Amino acid sequence: MQIKEVVLRHIKMNMKFDFTTSFGTIRDKEFILVEVKDENGISGWGESVAFSAPWYNEETLKTNWHILEDFLIPALLHTNIEHPDNVNTVFKKFRKNNMAKAAIEGAVWDVYAKQTGQSLAHALGGQKKEIEVGISIGIQKNTGELVSLIEKAIQDGYKRIKIKIKPGMDIKLISEVRKHFPDVPLMADANSAYSLNDIERLKALDDYKLMMVEQPLASDDIIDHASLQRQIETPICLDESIHSYEDAKKAIELGSCKIINIKIGRVGGLTEAKRIHDLCLENEIPVWCGGMLEAGVGRAHNVAITSLANFILPGDTAASSRYWEKDIIIPEVTVDNGMITVPDRPGIGYDLDLQAVHSFTVFEKVFK
Repeated sequence: MQIKEVVLRHIKMNMKFDFTTSFGTIRDKEFILVEVKDENGISGWGESVAFSAPWYNEETLKTNWHILEDFLIPALLHTNIEHPDNVNTVFKKFRKNNMAKAAIEGAVWDVYAKQTGQSLAHALGGQKKEIEVGISIGIQKNTGELVSLIEKAIQDGYKRIKIKIKPGMDIKLISEVRKHFPDVPLMADANSAYSLNDIERLKALDDYKLMMVEQPLASDDIIDHASLQRQIETPICLDESIHSYEDAKKAIELGSCKIINIKIGRVGGLTEAKRIHDLCLENEIPVWCGGMLEAGVGRAHNVAITSLANFILPGDTAASSRYWEKDIIIPEVTVDNGMITVPDRPGIGYDLDLQAVHSFTVFEKVFK
């Protein structure tokens, strides 16, 4: 294919509720929607998951726009691409900025799948017709509110519950949750809120039969996590520490984790996400797909990658209606008893609601 045009749109959507983690609270979700057009006018869609501030990592909406406009789009425009895997090669000279790279690479994958008449899931090698999904619940004002949200999620059929923790809101909180829900599949996400100085507190998690504790230590660490995993029974899942195949390889070799969360944006795109999946499959490390409060396009990409064989733990891809009064895709992503049907239509499997896209667009720019 040859990329003839790229459109960047700055989108702003209001979430239904505040989402609070150890690093802050989000209500208005701003992101970049990327549209790529080939020589035949076929459009592919991608979504940047960078936040408006560098809470999760160093990337932001503004830095992604800069990298896309000044480097990635000029490198890709009018370039012959035989396969989406080649996008990695084109971008190799640009260091990091994985979320910017993933946004436009995902759009190229969508074009390729449409050109070849296959679903994005099938193009990636996915075989599942349905995927299991869980739900991620942010830090609440009190335990009562958290318990109510968990009860609602269980009634809705979600296959596991993830709750956010931080020092001072952890052991007692999990203990209360376990009193109400002794058998529910439960995991805790720390978003790097702890250090090895908190070893006794982290050891205490072993009493609550958690599926995993996600990213307890520093966002760039794999050494201390290896030390921690040797001292606790609860499986450690790495998130922020894994930016590439090489990071995953080193973490597995060191014994830094027993599970890996694969986020497409964090690792630089679908091609790298698949490479990490394959590595983990070879090493019997289960994976699951984490969420970044995506709108419909990013959610569709998550559904596609989760169709691969080693995504054996429920991911964070909840229904569109959990987060948005109106999403930007038709139909919206829906969940039936904790399961999402993987689309079998060409590309991402969802149409863009262009009227909704227009209504949420703050600014757009066309590159030819």
